[in-house]
Amino acid sequence: MAETAGRTLFISDLHLDEARSSIVERFERFLAEVAPNADALYILGDLFESWVGDDGLALPLAARVAPRLRSTAARVPTFFMHGNRDFLIAQGFAEATGVGLLADPTVIDLYGQRTVLLHGDTLCTDDTAYQEFRAQVRDPRWQQAALARSLDERLAMARELRAKSEGAKEGKSAEIMDVNAAAVAAAFEASGATVMIHGHTHRPARHVHDVGGLERVRWVLPDWYERGGYLEASPAGFRAAEA
Repeated sequence: MAETAGRTLFISDLHLDEARSSIVERFERFLAEVAPNADALYILGDLFESWVGDDGLALPLAARVAPRLRSTAARVPTFFMHGNRDFLIAQGFAEATGVGLLADPTVIDLYGQRTVLLHGDTLCTDDTAYQEFRAQVRDPRWQQAALARSLDERLAMARELRAKSEGAKEGKSAEIMDVNAAAVAAAFEASGATVMIHGHTHRPARHVHDVGGLERVRWVLPDWYERGGYLEASPAGFRAAEA
């Protein structure tokens, strides 16, 4: 299908991993066939299943993905926001790929609509155990100590953290791991946005919220565990599509 100009693309939660080569290939096709001629591409976290530091750029998966991202970023302004799996991505990754690093949250003007972008995990305030973990691993002192370890040690640590994360999910209800309505309202009010775009929850949908007497729209991006997808914004509106 021919793609039209005047569009901005949003993706998140690809969780790229060597064990899921079909999704890596799907992402490569997305960069080659969908992303060209876009006004911008925003990657809102969890591009990788794990990231152990920018010295990991030499590992096979990163060495495969980085030049493809760089090729895209040379033609399409491309931005990355940290997720809960790749929070150690830093300036070395940005320089290797040509992407711009975004703060969470970030507010942009999206074809005349004030839009707030987040990974989405900060909205899941009912999951107090996760929020405590997030505060720990985002602490610069924790990150400095982690990056001081050898690459092999960090790879082992990443495997351990993933296993703990999956185990913790089994004991939590779906509601606890979803966004908190008050947190969503607060994020809308703090940003002054009428549109919100985020990932993390793996529950793609369009939600309408009444915040401060105004109708606000929240788009949740899909994960790429099975097929993958993206959100396209244009002056005509929004369109959710499969990758």
